[in-house]
Amino acid sequence: MGDAGDRGDLTRHTRGFTDLGLDKDVGLHHHVLPGGQSWIGSAPKGHRTLCCDRRCTITVGDLGEFGVVARIAGRLPQGETVLLGPGDDAALVGAPDGRVVISTDLLLEGRHFRRDWSSGYHIGRKAAAQNLADIVAMGADPTGLVVGLGVPADLEATWIDALADGFRDECALVGATVAGGDTVRSDLIVLGVTALGDLGGRAPVVRSGARPGDVVAVAGRLGPSAAGLALLLAGGPGASGAVAGAGGPGVAVGAGGPGGAVGGPEETADPFAWLVDAHRCPRPPYACGPGAARLGATAMLDVSDGLLQDLGHVCAASGVSIDLDPDAFTPSAPLSAAAAHLGADPLEWILTGGEDHALAATFPPEVRLPPEWLVVGRVGEGREVTVRGRPPGRAGWDHFKE
Repeated sequence: MGDAGDRGDLTRHTRGFTDLGLDKDVGLHHHVLPGGQSWIGSAPKGHRTLCCDRRCTITVGDLGEFGVVARIAGRLPQGETVLLGPGDDAALVGAPDGRVVISTDLLLEGRHFRRDWSSGYHIGRKAAAQNLADIVAMGADPTGLVVGLGVPADLEATWIDALADGFRDECALVGATVAGGDTVRSDLIVLGVTALGDLGGRAPVVRSGARPGDVVAVAGRLGPSAAGLALLLAGGPGASGAVAGAGGPGVAVGAGGPGGAVGGPEETADPFAWLVDAHRCPRPPYACGPGAARLGATAMLDVSDGLLQDLGHVCAASGVSIDLDPDAFTPSAPLSAAAAHLGADPLEWILTGGEDHALAATFPPEVRLPPEWLVVGRVGEGREVTVRGRPPGRAGWDHFKE
């Protein structure tokens, strides 16, 4: 421990380290050593001055690029589908089907998330969820993620730990893992996530397969994320306090249909906090995607920008119209309470709110749907989405118009 006070150890002084088998130059920093000597003084040129107090915050800049990569990789166990994980120029992910389903998303701080609203853990779960939902919406099973990460140098390293844990826990829900990625310094936090999936011999369920006479059904929750965002923007109930950790907003989906009207995690002492957590950490109905493919779904997508807007993509791709029955949607107690508090219409959150990542699909009318799926409309002739025969007002989210 006495040698830890040697300033030369910070500047490529490696005598005495050969028996450790190190092949890189080593820099000792006292804030990561257990107790021992203190060293305070002017740092050598090109090095930051680090406090000897063990309570000092370790930042991304202290770790350096490869330290950040190693720290993240150490928190991400590799699943069976990843044949070669982080450490090489590229990862190797199995594709038993012989085809690979690929989707990618970009998340920008201030646009898709705010650190004063969401922890690193919830941001990791949300980033993983929205990409995994795209994979299951094709009827495929997710196999892995690749993550590009841009962060400021002064970001606390513990935030990186929480982000990696969020990715790990969300991927674990579907048996996937983070197979690799890249890091870069950035003024704002930027996440670029690419998801991979395997169809298991099934045909992909695309947006262009809907036919007149099909029923339209939804699995998962609609509205809680939009309501949670509205509460956060208003600074009202549920918008303050510590961000929940691994518990999140609960994992039950489909039990009460879109909006969650029956039982489940909605029965909580603080429904507003539940809605805020639903925005921070969505819960896609992952199993329903491949399940819909096996049931014979003719078209499917995940609801990321609002049900009306996303079903409009099905209409455009399939050359059909879709008419929704508003009576099919029953707002949950938390949605109704939040709407009353904010003077809003809960049905608008259900129809136009995004980022719950529910699944919307069309099925032949003779298909017997399991209880996870709620029939909410019909496919007909035409090329637009209507609600009880009338064109809606606002359809949903558009990045270049909002």
